[in-house]
Amino acid sequence: MAAAAALGLRRCGGRASVPLLGLPLLSAALGLPACRWKSSVSFLTRPDRPNLAYRKLKGRNPGVVFLPGLRSNMNGQKATALEDFCSCLGHAYVRFDYTGCGSSQGNFEECTIGKWRKDVLSILDELTDGPQILVGSSLGGWLMLHAAIARPDKVAALVGVAVAADHLVTAFRRLPIEAQKEIEEKGEWKFPTKHNEEGYYSLTYDFIREAENHCLLNSPIPVTCPIRLIHGMRDGDVPWQISMQVADRVLSKDVDVILRKAGQHRMSEKEDTKLLVNTVDDLIDKLATLT
Repeated sequence: MAAAAALGLRRCGGRASVPLLGLPLLSAALGLPACRWKSSVSFLTRPDRPNLAYRKLKGRNPGVVFLPGLRSNMNGQKATALEDFCSCLGHAYVRFDYTGCGSSQGNFEECTIGKWRKDVLSILDELTDGPQILVGSSLGGWLMLHAAIARPDKVAALVGVAVAADHLVTAFRRLPIEAQKEIEEKGEWKFPTKHNEEGYYSLTYDFIREAENHCLLNSPIPVTCPIRLIHGMRDGDVPWQISMQVADRVLSKDVDVILRKAGQHRMSEKEDTKLLVNTVDDLIDKLATLT
């Protein structure tokens, strides 16, 4: 690839690797419109559960699957940046919306961590072939761990961005007993966040109780694939120490924690996006050497 050579890209397993200078320059050098073959919205139909909206690019393995955070969807900056990356290098890619979120069917108020876990497994089982790298943002990082436990033969590596494993349950349990009882009586918890105008997400008490069944940090986490955990130290929603706890609990020996001193929860600054893309790129290289 002449354009790749001109940019000084690495040649790894017969492909060009994205440099630190980022995707826009790569796109221009290759003469591509934003280096992107646009995916279109499709729906995964399920006879017993709501249909899931998704966008998919066909390509080589390992594929990449993006898991969004709480009250987020598949159209965020991280999700689209990863699609740009995968389309440039010809790797398969899937981004999707959980039940009750984005363009997917269902009511958010009726959702649970368990239902969203099943959504992730449906996506893996029905829309992907071969080894996959799961990229989970916030709550999606919690779900990616569950997916890796349930599908160890399919999940080849994990990348967590501000992983929120157990966070909703932990935050609830840290409330004064009186506050917990009040939430139970009202049936609603206004979970504080900095990412909407109201300053909170409305969650049902039943949602929190169900989430307790999916906590992972109180015992070893049986995940042995390579794991990369990226977290901003100025994250005002999910403490960066959770990524350290995940690193300590997983059985994998191949775990890196990357802390960004000025990083916020969304990790959506230009340098944050570069870090995410290059982290996935490095894992693709690593998996190529293991096969």
